[in-house]
Amino acid sequence: MSVFLVAGCTGFIGWKVCEKLLQKGHQVVGIDNLNDYYDVRLKDYRLNLLKNYENFTFYQTDIEDLSSLREIFKRHSFDAVINEAARAGVRYSIENPFVYMTTNALGTLNLLEMCKEHGVKKFVLASTSSLYAGQPMPFKEDLPVNTPISPYAASKKSAEVMAYTYHYLYQIDVAVVRYFTVYGPAGRPDMSIFRFIKWILEGVPLQIFGDGSQSRDFTYIDDIAEGTILALNTVGYEIFNLGSNKPHSLSYVIELIERYTGKKALLEYKEFHKADMKATWADIEKAKRVLGWEPKVSLEEGIKRTVEWTLDNWGWLKHVKL
Repeated sequence: MSVFLVAGCTGFIGWKVCEKLLQKGHQVVGIDNLNDYYDVRLKDYRLNLLKNYENFTFYQTDIEDLSSLREIFKRHSFDAVINEAARAGVRYSIENPFVYMTTNALGTLNLLEMCKEHGVKKFVLASTSSLYAGQPMPFKEDLPVNTPISPYAASKKSAEVMAYTYHYLYQIDVAVVRYFTVYGPAGRPDMSIFRFIKWILEGVPLQIFGDGSQSRDFTYIDDIAEGTILALNTVGYEIFNLGSNKPHSLSYVIELIERYTGKKALLEYKEFHKADMKATWADIEKAKRVLGWEPKVSLEEGIKRTVEWTLDNWGWLKHVKL
């Protein structure tokens, strides 16, 4: 049994990573500031599920708070740190860039510094496909992602670079996992799939930025969590794409949601946002080769599971604010 610190444990991906580690019998210490970037009812739902496990310990704190982190690292001896704590979302980062830098860059630095001080030799950093904007597809990890087009992407690039520095100086083994459009049950309400399902069930028009032809490499949450856990293996310093390797258009996603809800969508088209990407497509050969990972859940099956979960929990989900 190992002991893991998971920062951002009530976030969508952090929660599922914790759940899978706990199910494997590991000890998990989760930290989260429970901020209200989106409706906290979803974070409460995820946290309550984690609290059912005896091998889970929770601290409500912020990775920007170095003194609190220091106390937690004194109380526990960690085998690895997984940093899932981040301010997410391209559009909101343009409105409030400062909090993205303090959480995503400074917060990561604080965790790395604690790893250095306490001899923790493994660090997994959650990063993003948003870094690949403007690069040729499919996106490969060795592309020169030096021109991020949003503060969100810039802050994530800063975290990746700082992680490399700590690998180089202090021999911390670092795996950076770049996620591609993660979705699934209990997902983020600021993401398109959650919103589309909710809007269709409510009979509200779906707001689509662009014409619906833009495509994403939608990846199911369980696959993403498994890939993140495999990244705990010793790699030196490596970056891995975790995606489906099968981009699908927003229009096709809407068709699937219509199929599984049995309802027809009303569509409202809006101007495409300049900081968004027209398409994402992950080359996942490196994750296959080094981590032995590849996604198992198809988009069709994933949307079906997500719709079913939404219907099962509609009593409280209908009150969630978007």
